[in-house]
Amino acid sequence: MKKAQTSGKPTQDADELLPEYNFDYRKARPNRFAPNVTEGSLVVVLEPDIAQVFTTPESVKQVLRALIATMPKTTAS
Repeated sequence: MKKAQTSGKPTQDADELLPEYNFDYRKARPNRFAPNVTEGSLVVVLEPDIAQVFTTPESVKQVLRALIATMPKTTAS
Protein backbone atom coordinates (compact mmCIF):
# COMPACT_ATOMS: atom_id res chain seq x y z
CA MET A 1 0.00 0.00 0.00
CA LYS A 2 1.35 3.43 -0.92
CA LYS A 3 1.16 6.41 1.39
CA ALA A 4 -0.25 9.61 0.02
CA GLN A 5 2.47 12.17 -0.52
CA THR A 6 2.17 15.52 1.17
CA SER A 7 3.99 18.66 0.24
CA GLY A 8 4.81 19.37 3.90
CA LYS A 9 3.05 22.73 3.74
CA PRO A 10 0.10 23.46 6.02
CA THR A 11 -3.19 24.02 4.27
CA GLN A 12 -3.85 27.20 6.27
CA ASP A 13 -1.64 30.04 7.39
CA ALA A 14 0.06 29.31 10.71
CA ASP A 15 -1.50 32.43 12.26
CA GLU A 16 -5.07 31.37 11.55
CA LEU A 17 -7.06 29.27 13.99
CA LEU A 18 -9.21 26.45 12.80
CA PRO A 19 -12.97 27.12 13.07
CA GLU A 20 -13.37 24.62 15.91
CA TYR A 21 -10.98 26.74 18.01
CA ASN A 22 -13.04 29.91 17.81
CA PHE A 23 -13.88 30.77 21.40
CA ASP A 24 -16.63 33.12 22.49
CA TYR A 25 -15.18 34.87 25.55
CA ARG A 26 -18.55 36.44 26.36
CA LYS A 27 -19.70 33.01 27.56
CA ALA A 28 -16.58 32.38 29.67
CA ARG A 29 -16.90 31.81 33.40
CA PRO A 30 -14.28 32.05 36.15
CA ASN A 31 -12.34 28.88 36.84
CA ARG A 32 -14.03 27.38 39.87
CA PHE A 33 -11.01 25.17 40.53
CA ALA A 34 -8.58 28.07 40.82
CA PRO A 35 -8.12 29.52 44.29
CA ASN A 36 -9.67 32.89 44.94
CA VAL A 37 -7.11 35.65 44.66
CA THR A 38 -8.10 38.89 46.32
CA GLU A 39 -7.60 42.26 44.66
CA GLY A 40 -4.06 43.53 45.15
CA SER A 41 -2.59 40.07 45.76
CA LEU A 42 0.51 38.84 43.99
CA VAL A 43 0.84 35.23 42.89
CA VAL A 44 4.38 33.82 42.91
CA VAL A 45 5.54 30.41 41.69
CA LEU A 46 8.11 28.86 43.99
CA GLU A 47 10.97 26.79 42.67
CA PRO A 48 10.82 23.11 43.70
CA ASP A 49 13.56 23.30 46.35
CA ILE A 50 11.83 26.22 48.07
CA ALA A 51 8.39 24.63 47.75
CA GLN A 52 9.68 21.57 49.64
CA VAL A 53 10.46 23.76 52.65
CA PHE A 54 7.45 26.10 52.50
CA THR A 55 4.54 23.77 51.86
CA THR A 56 1.69 26.15 52.70
CA PRO A 57 0.88 29.75 51.79
CA GLU A 58 0.77 30.55 55.52
CA SER A 59 4.38 29.40 56.03
CA VAL A 60 5.58 31.62 53.19
CA LYS A 61 3.67 34.61 54.55
CA GLN A 62 5.02 34.05 58.06
CA VAL A 63 8.65 33.98 56.90
CA LEU A 64 8.23 37.00 54.62
CA ARG A 65 6.60 39.04 57.41
CA ALA A 66 9.44 38.09 59.78
CA LEU A 67 11.96 39.18 57.15
CA ILE A 68 10.15 42.48 56.64
CA ALA A 69 10.26 43.12 60.39
CA THR A 70 14.07 42.78 60.36
CA MET A 71 14.58 45.13 57.43
CA PRO A 72 15.61 48.73 58.11
CA LYS A 73 12.89 51.30 57.65
CA THR A 74 13.31 53.46 54.55
CA THR A 75 12.25 57.05 54.44
CA ALA A 76 10.54 58.54 51.44
CA SER A 77 12.39 61.51 49.94
